[in-house]
Amino acid sequence: MVPTDLARQFEYMPLDDFEELLLDKPMDQKWELIGGRVIRGMIGARWEHHFIVQNVNLALSNHFRQRNMACRTYVETFWLKERSMNLAVFPDVIVRCGALPKGATHVSDPVVLIEVLSKGTQARDRHEKWTHYQKLPSLKHYVLIERDEPYVDVFSRAGETWSGFAALQGLDAVMRLPAIDFEMLLAEIYRDVIAA
Repeated sequence: MVPTDLARQFEYMPLDDFEELLLDKPMDQKWELIGGRVIRGMIGARWEHHFIVQNVNLALSNHFRQRNMACRTYVETFWLKERSMNLAVFPDVIVRCGALPKGATHVSDPVVLIEVLSKGTQARDRHEKWTHYQKLPSLKHYVLIERDEPYVDVFSRAGETWSGFAALQGLDAVMRLPAIDFEMLLAEIYRDVIAA
């Protein structure tokens, strides 16, 4: 139940109604649904954001191809939806393992979720989204990458418990995601964004 004062401040609805509302969405806006709360934002981000997403996506994609793993990445405009949580969001990078049905437009069972933080999205990514993401049974790692400095937080799940946390700072630090046997230097995450 949404507290009355918040219900007046924000717009809430179930996922089915949100999907109908999307039919009227202006082309220059990006809408998400977090726990039933409608988030309306503009499309676009700073170039640093895009470079970080591209660096991580390329490294993950190459990693999966080289090891012939059945995992794939989906970036920025591919839905993560979970009906039971009234969740419909666009994480910056989604890792999912296994084949998707032909014509699929969303996933609900990611293994890794990655968000690149800005001042405008930080609170939502660190708190609101994380509250819902940690309830996804398939999720093993949640990664928060600061856009403007070499700093990365990695939350990891062992079994049913979110007991692993690594705060990585500096270009020499290494991001490790054991669930997909992946490592990446922060210098590579921030390639062409922050000088070594």
